[in-house]
Amino acid sequence: QVQLVESGGGLVQPGGSLRLSCAASGSIFSINAMDWHRQAPGKERELVAGITGDGSTNYADSVKGRFTISRDNTKNTVYLQMNSLKPEDTAVYYCNVVVDRGSRYWPRIRAYWGQGTQVTVSS
Repeated sequence: QVQLVESGGGLVQPGGSLRLSCAASGSIFSINAMDWHRQAPGKERELVAGITGDGSTNYADSVKGRFTISRDNTKNTVYLQMNSLKPEDTAVYYCNVVVDRGSRYWPRIRAYWGQGTQVTVSS
């Protein structure tokens, strides 16, 4: 099995910053894509940012220039640096990680979700 542990959420004032982390552990041969999603109350879950195994990144238009996704492959961890936060960034943030578990497992490649971490931007 694979476990994801998220951390770093909290309450911050508009214009402030937070850094989210998502660490994967367990039956991991390698990690492919790592993404951050968010879900605000009454809204559908949306993709915020993603990073591929070779480091290519993509961002939702609403966060471009403010958020930065990165990964540390030695720690199987993905980060989301969030700057210039706005009230509309308030949501539960989830990481999603695509894991290659190796040839012993079927299916070999699976996607896993973190438990979610609350980010609240309010004065």
